[in-house]
Amino acid sequence: MTTGDLVLFSTLAVQGPLEHDVLPALSTEFRVRTVFEPTAVLLQKIDEGERPDTIVAVSHDIDGLRRRGLVGSSVAIASTGVGLGVAAGGPRPDLSTVPRLIAALKAARSVAYSRSGASGKYFAKILDRLGIADEINSRATIVEKGFTGLAVLDGRADMAIQQISELKFVEGIEIAGALPAELQHRTEFSAACFVGSGATAPALLQQLTTAYAGDAYRRAGLDC
Repeated sequence: MTTGDLVLFSTLAVQGPLEHDVLPALSTEFRVRTVFEPTAVLLQKIDEGERPDTIVAVSHDIDGLRRRGLVGSSVAIASTGVGLGVAAGGPRPDLSTVPRLIAALKAARSVAYSRSGASGKYFAKILDRLGIADEINSRATIVEKGFTGLAVLDGRADMAIQQISELKFVEGIEIAGALPAELQHRTEFSAACFVGSGATAPALLQQLTTAYAGDAYRRAGLDC
């Protein structure tokens, strides 16, 4: 018997482990409707008046929601870095140093990255910092939102930049490597309940932070 629907807003970085492991393992008291989008898109929905019961998003954005009085206390659940993905079985570029990364990006027919995702926004800043933004963007595949690895699978690009857990979500994509340490950026994700959320929302939040959930996050390429 269910006690009613709960709405979960979640960033794409944890979509894989939530869909495949964590949510299917919930007891029958939960009936969860999920909305998976980049954190920036979730925040836009919230600004437009939508109110989920629970949210998983970039930690500093959760902090912003708390300052606005929209959510209660939060729990950090996982973090990940930015990586580069290629088609499974294909050549893997050398990303061990910044010059080698630059060479790989310049040699690519097209590099896919997201316009709205945290990793894509960060990558755009890296391109500016390295002085290669015009060259790379002249033939880049800019994905409005979603999984950039899909652009490699359908042939629009031959490499994709995104958070490692999002790259691993796309079957047929392999991780060529993480960005070099000098350029790496780690993003932490937290979960929180909205003020006035459903009575079972705290129980859902607890399930998102169990040891079982932690194992699922790690299998998806996240660090806990």
